[in-house]
Amino acid sequence: MNRQGTSLWFTVLLGVLIALPALGTDLYVPALPGLAQALGAHADAAQLTLTTYFIGLAAGQLLWGPLSDRFGRKPVLLTGLAVMLVSSVVGYFLTSVMAVAAVRLAQGLGMSSGSLIGRTIVRDLHSHEQAAKMLASMTMVFSVVPIAAPVTGALLAGAAGWPAIFGAMAGVAAVLILFLKAIPETAPAARRSVRPGAIARTFVGILGDRRFLAPFAVIFCAHVGILAWVSNSAFTLVRGLGVSTFAYGLMFALVMLGQISGAWGSSRLVLRLGIARLLRLGALLMLLSGVAAAVLAWAGVGHWLAVTLPFTVLLFGTALIVPNATAAALTPFPGSAGAASSVIGALGFTVGAIMSTVLGAAFDGSARPMASAAALAGIGAFLFERLLLRGKA
Repeated sequence: MNRQGTSLWFTVLLGVLIALPALGTDLYVPALPGLAQALGAHADAAQLTLTTYFIGLAAGQLLWGPLSDRFGRKPVLLTGLAVMLVSSVVGYFLTSVMAVAAVRLAQGLGMSSGSLIGRTIVRDLHSHEQAAKMLASMTMVFSVVPIAAPVTGALLAGAAGWPAIFGAMAGVAAVLILFLKAIPETAPAARRSVRPGAIARTFVGILGDRRFLAPFAVIFCAHVGILAWVSNSAFTLVRGLGVSTFAYGLMFALVMLGQISGAWGSSRLVLRLGIARLLRLGALLMLLSGVAAAVLAWAGVGHWLAVTLPFTVLLFGTALIVPNATAAALTPFPGSAGAASSVIGALGFTVGAIMSTVLGAAFDGSARPMASAAALAGIGAFLFERLLLRGKA
């Protein structure tokens, strides 16, 4: 095994890569109300720019995974980062919300390469609890983005307008391209075919394998909970509860502290307690916090703490689930780790596109739609963990 693959700098670099999709939302979301006002767009039209981004993320997952199994991790990552760079530069100069939506689609396509290649490299190097530990450590790095990006996005949008967000993303892409040579090639020597029939058979085989489906069902619910917060919290808190854009950035960072705390705990405990116990605790926390958020929202409690505190606990729970369930889902597929990672990412980001659209349409000035989605996610995670994962064990 390549010892380089477990060094601190390498873990940090992979953490930054898996954070790219989050950067594309967390840096951008604080600018959504300002973008809608500047371009004369309704909230649902502005929300479309988030929906198309998620569609791009989902499509990119299906594209980059099989390509990386065939051509290697580094060439595919370079291509994705180049797409991110070009689309971000173009986005800086746009004046139409529909044009922004189109560029966001391309951004999602390019930025999805980072998260997919990051997860895939971990599977190239590790499996089981060791993979879960490295994924949790990467999640700690990843979680710096949801803490820092909302505040940064709010400051950039306030000082220079929403186009500054695209300028910042172009800068990130350029820096990562410069660091790309520091990433070793980890793809197996035996490369898989990229013929459509072979790719389809690989995807069907993965989706038909219970060893993948059981942990993925819990990952799916965790993504629903996370994306409910990410896609709808700006409108809920800024437009619904009347907090300032800067205050929202701080609140978003507070909630994401739950995720980084959960990732830290997971990285420290997984080798001692094992994947199954951490998944059990994460699912329970998602259930309790999601239901609490919904109860408070439907009871009419309009204080920002009634929104942020339950979601802080919810994201703590998801940080126990995602790295551990991902390791469990990828471990059975050493020869097609890129394709297996594609399935996880594509379905997860498809949920994001749907969530963004549905919650944007359902927004009623309160936290009820977002909190209801969190409650359903928590109930689903709890039931899937009990019925599928424990039954599998």
